[in-house]
Amino acid sequence: RINMNLNRMKKSILLLLLAIPALTKAQNVMTETRQELTSPDGAYRFTFYQRSLGEDNARMYYTLTYKNRPVVEESELGVQIENQLFESALGVPNDTCHFWCENLKLTDTDHRKSDETWKPVYGERAEVRDCYNEMTLKFRKGEGQGTTEGGYDKRKNYFMNIIVRAYNEGVAFRYHFPETTNGLFLHITGERTSFTMPEGTMAYYERWAQGPYELRPLSGWGKEESERPLTMKLPDGLTVALLEAEMVDYARGKFRLSAEKPSTLETSLYSSVDVISPYNTPWRVIMAAERPVDLINHTDLVLNLNTPCRMSDTSWIKPGKVFRSGLKQAEVMAGIDFAAERGIQYVHMDAGWYGPEMKMSSDATTVSPDKDLDIPALCKYAESKGIGLMVYVNQRALVQQLDSLLPLYKKWGLKGIKFGFVQIGNQYWSTWLHDAIRKCAEYEMMVDIHDEYRPTGFSRTYPNLMTQEGIRGNEEMPDATHNTILPYTRFLAGAGDYTLCYFNSRVKNTKAHQLAMAAVYYSPLQFMFWYDNPAMYKGEEELEFWKAIPTVWDESRALDGEIGEYIVQARRSGKEWFVGAMTNTEARTITLTTDFLKPGTKYRVNLYEDDDKLNTRTKVRTTHKKIKAGDKLTLKLKSSGGAALHFTPDK
Repeated sequence: RINMNLNRMKKSILLLLLAIPALTKAQNVMTETRQELTSPDGAYRFTFYQRSLGEDNARMYYTLTYKNRPVVEESELGVQIENQLFESALGVPNDTCHFWCENLKLTDTDHRKSDETWKPVYGERAEVRDCYNEMTLKFRKGEGQGTTEGGYDKRKNYFMNIIVRAYNEGVAFRYHFPETTNGLFLHITGERTSFTMPEGTMAYYERWAQGPYELRPLSGWGKEESERPLTMKLPDGLTVALLEAEMVDYARGKFRLSAEKPSTLETSLYSSVDVISPYNTPWRVIMAAERPVDLINHTDLVLNLNTPCRMSDTSWIKPGKVFRSGLKQAEVMAGIDFAAERGIQYVHMDAGWYGPEMKMSSDATTVSPDKDLDIPALCKYAESKGIGLMVYVNQRALVQQLDSLLPLYKKWGLKGIKFGFVQIGNQYWSTWLHDAIRKCAEYEMMVDIHDEYRPTGFSRTYPNLMTQEGIRGNEEMPDATHNTILPYTRFLAGAGDYTLCYFNSRVKNTKAHQLAMAAVYYSPLQFMFWYDNPAMYKGEEELEFWKAIPTVWDESRALDGEIGEYIVQARRSGKEWFVGAMTNTEARTITLTTDFLKPGTKYRVNLYEDDDKLNTRTKVRTTHKKIKAGDKLTLKLKSSGGAALHFTPDK
C-alpha cells in the first residue's frame, strides 16, 4: 500500500510539472490584446494576441481555424528591422530594434467590410467577387514620450499596422508602415512570420520553381527551403495552401522549418529589403479546404489582394494560343500558315534570333547575321493572316536595351516579348522586373516571363503580364503524377506557361492526357505544339479540341480530384464548355456528372479518349454524343492518360 501511494504521488508530481509550462504560457497572454476576425460565412476565425515575455517585451501571435478545425496553431508575427537612424529616433538601445515585433503596444483596432465585384480584362471568370472582413491592428513602439526625430513623432505616429483580411476563400495578412512626416527609412532583414501546423502535417515540398514535388513531413529538411505556394495535407483531412500575394518591390519569400519549434514553417526572405514609409509588405495568404479541388476554385483570392488595373487602355491585349516556329524566314512563314489553319493566334520566335542569348554583347535590336529573318515583313505577313508575332529576349539584353527595344518592336509590329532567364529573389530584381512590365504596357507589348518567376497577382494591376513559367512543364517532360499535382500547387498562384507538347517522342503521357492540359492548365498565352513543327500534323481528328479551345474563360469549375492522383476541370466560354480529365500513372474510371451544363439545354459532346486498339499513331478515339444537363458520362482513363470533352448546345 505504501508503494502504491508513492507511485500515485510521483504521478501527481509529474503531471504538475508537465502542467506548469502550460499554466505559465496561459498566464502570460495579454488578454486585453486579444482580437478576432471571422470570414463573411463564419468558416475562418483568425485570432490575434500578444504574450508578455518580461518587462518591455511583448511578442505577437495568431491562430487560425476553419470550421472550428485547427489550420494554424499558435504562430508568431513580426518583422526584423535594423536601422541606426530609426533606433536614434526611438531613443532605445540598438539591440531592441532588431526585432520589430517586440515591445509593440496595441493602441487601436479598426474593422471594416467590403463586398464588390469587378470584371477582369481576361481570366478564369468573367466576373470576380471581392468580399471580405478586414481588421487593422495599430501599434506604437513603447509608450512614446513626444520627441520628434528623423520625421518620426512618437506622440502621433503609429509605427506599424497589421492588416488582416478574412474571405470565404481564405485569410491574408500583411505589415503596413504608415506615413510619417519625412518618411521613415526601414532596413528589413527578415520576418518573424511563422506557420505552426498540426502535428502529422505533410507538405508537397518543391525546392525551386521548376523542380519536382516531394511529399514530406514537416521535419528533416535541414537547411533546405520550399517554394511557394506550399500545399499541405493535414492529419484531419483538410488541405491547406500557403501563398504570397502582391510581391512587387520586396524580396521573395520561401518556407524553412524552424530549428526550435516542431511542425513550424518560417518565412525566409531571399535578401534584406530597404523601404521608406508608407509601405506595405506582401500579403501572406492561407487557404483551407475540405476538398482539394476547392482550393482551385478559390484562386481569385490572389487577384483580389492586388491593386486594380492601372492601365487606361487594355483593348490591345488579346489572349490566345501560341506556336513556336523555327528561326528561318521560310520556317516562320510556315508557322504563320499553320497557326492560321489550326486556330492559333500567335507565332513566337525563340532564343537565338538576335545572337547568343547569354552574351552581353548580343544586340536584340538586330537580327543575327546568320539568320535571314526580316521581322517587319514577317509581322505584315502575319497580320494579313490574322496572326501576331512575338519574340524572346534574354534579360541580359533587356537590362541593357529595354528602353530602345520597346519603341523599335512596336514599329516592327511585334505583339509581345518573352522575358528569358530573369533574375528573381532580391528586392532590386523584383522591382526591376515589375517596372519592365509597366514599360512594356506603354508600348502595347504583352509579356510572358520564363524561368523561376512565380506569379503573385500582378496581372490584375498590369494585365499585359499574360503568363509566366515558374513551372516544371514540357521542357522537362514530367510524368503524369507531377502533372496531377500542379493544379493543386503551382496553379493556385496564377497562370502557368507549361509549353504543351503533342507529337514529341519524349512525352511520358498519353495523347489524350496532353489534349486535356489545354482545359486543365490556365494560361492566357497558351504555348502549344512545343518541340513540334507543322509537318508533324497529319490531320488528326482529336486536335480539333486544341483548335476550338480558347485560353480565357467566362466560368471555371474544378469538379473532382485528389492531389497527385487525378483532376477534372470544366471551363465555359460563351455557351460552350470544355472539360479536361487527367490521371496519374494509375488507370482509373471517373464518373462525370454534367450538372455544370445549363439546365433544360441539350448538348452535343465531342469526347476524345485514349484507345490502344486503334490503328493510328496517336491512338485517340473520337466519339460524338448527345446529352442533357445532369447526364453522367463514364471516363475510363488509362495509366498516364486522360480525356478531353467539348460541349456545344445542340441546334
